[in-house]
Amino acid sequence: MRIPALYRPLYLSAALLALGSLSSCLKIIKPGKQFTAYQPATAPDYAQPDTWAALPTRRDSADVVPLGSGLRDQQQTAVADVFYVHPTTYYKSFSWNADLADARLNLFTDNSTIRKQATVYNAAARVYAPRYRQATLYSFFDEKSSNGKEALDLAYSDVKAAFQYYLAHYNQGRPIIIAGHSQGTFHATRLLHEFFDNNPKLRKQLVVAYLIGFKVKTDEYQTLRPCQDSTQTGCYVGWNSVETGNEYPPFAGGLATNPLTWILDTTAAPARLNRGGVPLNFARIDTAVVGAQVHNGLLWINVPKPIGYPRFLLPGQPQLRHSFHIADYALFYLNLRRNAVTRVQAYTAQPQRP
Repeated sequence: MRIPALYRPLYLSAALLALGSLSSCLKIIKPGKQFTAYQPATAPDYAQPDTWAALPTRRDSADVVPLGSGLRDQQQTAVADVFYVHPTTYYKSFSWNADLADARLNLFTDNSTIRKQATVYNAAARVYAPRYRQATLYSFFDEKSSNGKEALDLAYSDVKAAFQYYLAHYNQGRPIIIAGHSQGTFHATRLLHEFFDNNPKLRKQLVVAYLIGFKVKTDEYQTLRPCQDSTQTGCYVGWNSVETGNEYPPFAGGLATNPLTWILDTTAAPARLNRGGVPLNFARIDTAVVGAQVHNGLLWINVPKPIGYPRFLLPGQPQLRHSFHIADYALFYLNLRRNAVTRVQAYTAQPQRP
């Protein structure tokens, strides 16, 4: 399995932002040895609560809502579950995969992606978010060896094990949302292949899959299909946000759902349909922050006027300054939150499935 070319520049940009230095070079985040030269960190035991970044039975970062928003965490009464896989938060060169015993990394993951992405689902579903030995950022740039692929395979093995544990011990036949972003979507896409696409019984439990921030094909699966509207269930949606007027060939032909209308056509949706974005400081709601239009596998957006919705800034990669990958969730936070509720309601309103 080759790493898609589109993924490599996106993650380098994110790494440079995280490292706080635009002058950093790719070699800084490249592990110094081959994948097989490292002893992988201990595999997680998902029976242990601390191997989960979010569980609905305890207080954690998935329970919060944006400051002053008036929103509420409703996991205690939710009839559905969400299995959310977080994006890359490990950028170091110490090894090809993260160690779940790294408390500092876990805190960063919780305060960034769990707080600012997983919380979008806490009105619709109980949030289950596993920690996993995620592949380090450089894995997506490794074109000359199998190291990156092996690191991603190891990461996926944890995600798969977590999902199997979730099904066996937590789900109890409840409706399921699958969600992710970036590396998380990379793994979530594979999860749908293995567990849902050819499994009619489990597929009946699927409310929707939110496959955001990664190229997913419109014909990715044999059975599952992209959602056609805001209430369809048993389907998948996804988008990659880019400034209007710009092309990005690696995304061509990928799925682009407009999160302001939840349809796939190329009609421009005005900003007034945007219920509200949440900037990365998680401190306010910005109504009508951007409009959106599907174009050739991209989600075109105008440049947000409020601050807090960063684009990529990467020396030597000028085309990436048009990407709003980091803000894929933030720009449409309230639309996504409401849609998850709507699809769960649509699912539960259907006749009991045999």
